[in-house]
Amino acid sequence: MSRPTKLDHGLDAWLATHEGWTRPGPHVIAKEFKFKDFASALAFVVRLGCLAEKKDHHPDVELGWGRVKVLWTTHDAGGITRLDLEMADATNALAT
Repeated sequence: MSRPTKLDHGLDAWLATHEGWTRPGPHVIAKEFKFKDFASALAFVVRLGCLAEKKDHHPDVELGWGRVKVLWTTHDAGGITRLDLEMADATNALAT
C-alpha cells in the first residue's frame, strides 16, 4: 500500500466546509470535541483509537474532562494529506 502525499492545494476549501476544524500549524489540522463528562470523552478516544488502528493512521489526541482535541497530520509525508481529511471526516462521524 502506498502512503499518501502532502496536499499542495484544496485544504482551505475543505476547512471552509468542515465546521470546527482549524489549521493551528502548517502541517496539522485540529478540532476540539465537547462531551458531557470524562467517561464520554474517553469512550470517544477509544473508538477513535480503534478506527486509527484499522486505517494504520494515528492522530495526536488531548483528553480532558468533557473534551477531546484531535490533531491529524501525516508525518512521513511532511504535512496534511488526503488521508488526514478522510480521517477527520471519520472523526466527525464518530462524535455524532
